[in-house]
Amino acid sequence: MAEHFNHLGQPIGFPLPHWSPRPRPPRTAMVGRHCIVEPVDPALHAAELYAAYQLDEEGRNWTYLPYGPFNRFEDYRDWLVRDSAGDDPLRHVVIQRGRGRAAGVASLMRIDPMAGVIEVGGINYAPPLQRTPAATEAMYLLMRRVFDELGYRRYEWKCDALNAPSRAAAQRLGFRDEGLFRQATVYKGRNRDTCWFSILDSEWLALKAAFERWLDPENFDNAGQQRLKLSDLIRAGEEPPPP
Repeated sequence: MAEHFNHLGQPIGFPLPHWSPRPRPPRTAMVGRHCIVEPVDPALHAAELYAAYQLDEEGRNWTYLPYGPFNRFEDYRDWLVRDSAGDDPLRHVVIQRGRGRAAGVASLMRIDPMAGVIEVGGINYAPPLQRTPAATEAMYLLMRRVFDELGYRRYEWKCDALNAPSRAAAQRLGFRDEGLFRQATVYKGRNRDTCWFSILDSEWLALKAAFERWLDPENFDNAGQQRLKLSDLIRAGEEPPPP
C-alpha cells in the first residue's frame, strides 16, 4: 500500500476527497432468483420463523446467539417484536422462493454511516434454508445493497471464536480474517473471544463476479448440485492474471 505523508513528514492514511456519510439501509425488499430478503414484520413472519426453527430439534442454532432458545411461540414473538422495532439492528427475513415461507434471518447492524462501516450478524438459518442456493444468495443480496446501493467502504462479520461453522461460512463468502479479540464480551454467562472478518469496497467487484457466476443456473446440474464451488471462484478472482 502506497504511503502518504502530511506536511510534517508523518505517514497518514490515503486521502478520500470525495467521501461523504452514507445513507442508512432502507426498509425495502431485495429480490433474487432463489430468495427474497426483506425487513422482518413480526405479524407476518414470527409464526413461520418459529415453525422453521422447531425443525432444529437439538437447538444447535441458538448455541452461539446471545438470545434463545424460545420454548414458547409467544416468547419468540414478543422478543421479535422488541428486536425488530428499531433500525439498528435492521433484521431481515429470508423467504425461499417456491416455498414462500420465512426460513431464516440476518441483520444489518452496528451501522456507522460516517465511517461507511456496517456489520452483518444475528444470522439464524433454519434447517430448510441451510446449505441451499437461497442461503448464499441472501448474503449476496445484502452485500450488493451495502456496496452497490449504499456505497459503504467496509462490511464486517464477527462471531464467537469457538463457532467453527460461522468462521468457515465467513471465509467461504469471501470475508478476510482480521484476527481474534480476546475476552471481547460475556453472553449467556460465559466468555466470548470474538473473531473479526471483513470485506472492503475495493474487494467487492471481484467477489460480486464470483457470486454471480456461482448463482448462475448453468452452475447447477439437473439435480441442483453445484458444478463450481463458490470458494474456488472467489480464490480464482483473487489470483493475479498470468503474465
